[in-house]
Amino acid sequence: VEEFTSDIPNVSEEATKDLDDNGVIRVGARVEPGDILIGKISPKGESDPSPEEKLLRAIFGDKAGDVKDSSLKANPSLSGVVIDKKLFSRAIKTRDSKKQDKVLLAKIDEEYEAKNNDLKDILVDKLMTLTEGKTSQGVKDYTGAEIITKGSKFTVPALKNLEFDGIQSNNWTDDDHTNALIQKLIMNYIRKYKLLDAEMKRKKFAISIGDELPSGILQMAKVYIAKKRKIQVGDKLAGRHGNKGIVSKVVRTEDMPFLEDGRPVDLVLNPMGVPSRMNLGQIFEAILGAAGQKLGCKFATPIFDGAKLDDLKEWTDKAGLPNLCSTYIYDGETGEKFDQPATVGVTYFLKLGHMVEDKMHARSIGPYSLITQQPLGGKAQFGGQRFGEMEVWAIEAFGASHVLQEILTIKSDDTVGRSKAYEAIVKGDTMPTPGIPESLNVLLHELRGLGLSIKLD
Repeated sequence: VEEFTSDIPNVSEEATKDLDDNGVIRVGARVEPGDILIGKISPKGESDPSPEEKLLRAIFGDKAGDVKDSSLKANPSLSGVVIDKKLFSRAIKTRDSKKQDKVLLAKIDEEYEAKNNDLKDILVDKLMTLTEGKTSQGVKDYTGAEIITKGSKFTVPALKNLEFDGIQSNNWTDDDHTNALIQKLIMNYIRKYKLLDAEMKRKKFAISIGDELPSGILQMAKVYIAKKRKIQVGDKLAGRHGNKGIVSKVVRTEDMPFLEDGRPVDLVLNPMGVPSRMNLGQIFEAILGAAGQKLGCKFATPIFDGAKLDDLKEWTDKAGLPNLCSTYIYDGETGEKFDQPATVGVTYFLKLGHMVEDKMHARSIGPYSLITQQPLGGKAQFGGQRFGEMEVWAIEAFGASHVLQEILTIKSDDTVGRSKAYEAIVKGDTMPTPGIPESLNVLLHELRGLGLSIKLD
């Protein structure tokens, strides 16, 4: 049976130093690509051991030979800090485990009773403070029966005997303000009491039934990793008007274009992004935002009834800003004034979930499709870059026949040529002649399936 463990065969102590007894990485550990996140071992199928395995069995005993490492490792782009981990287990019932469960359940009940009593004591103390020197106006339950009679004093035993989730919490005294406070206090108590009750039930359920897992799964571990990133070239940003784009250059503050008073701008947008999309809202937002910041007020513009040009002029005049925030800016690197004025305002920009770090990917040798023998696609599968029909035309137009032949055979699905090319590179020999792509064999088999006899000369 597979199991989570930190005792993994043929893995150094350094690699497993952050794993706990269950094989799950500790909270706070720094994770880099290739690190073990969850240690797992799986049984090997019965097979004749190789000489190396025989040696390992002789040194480490049978365990190293019977199981193989099937741990979850951090993928090539994953780096960060572990912020949380969870281990879910299905409850497997034996006679001993049932005895242990009984003890644990009794302990949970004791803890719950103690916490509940403490909570009730706090409530009673606060109620005694509120009702000090006051007489009861009749405390009733939801059936209307009086529990604390009208005209009597409030006492600690009387309050402790109350079931607060089944009584009317209004009109305890003749003072409305005190009644409101009592009502609020009891509502808070009921909320806290329900949280305690739910926590107790959850703990009991976890012990008696265990976590709900898909059939056939005994344990499941989850690790949560936080990544810290700085904005970089290739990250995607967007405003609130469909004006999204990619960061093309990041420069130091002193190299950014600056205003006449020396204040640098934070973000420079390409003006070509406005006429093509016709989303003038972004310019309106920048102008109104600048006026709002200067005047210390906020604007809300309803859809189809937003600010007009006249409104913008009115507010920029009030704020003492140039007409429509059109102002001359200076080159941060040379200090020269730009020929044309630019709109400089305040706008809201946010990060879109397409970070360049998540998309960067490179592959030399990796997994291949079982049928076509071509490399898989996509970062998740550690795949290759697609070389499609149009790219083939481009290479043909250049007349780069050897490059094209290499791409269509040994870099793709010529299984024999692949291994020969690898050997040639390792030994330093000349590159072999490419063979027949596997996709041609697939096509031939399909034709044979139609009853056509096809042979290659």
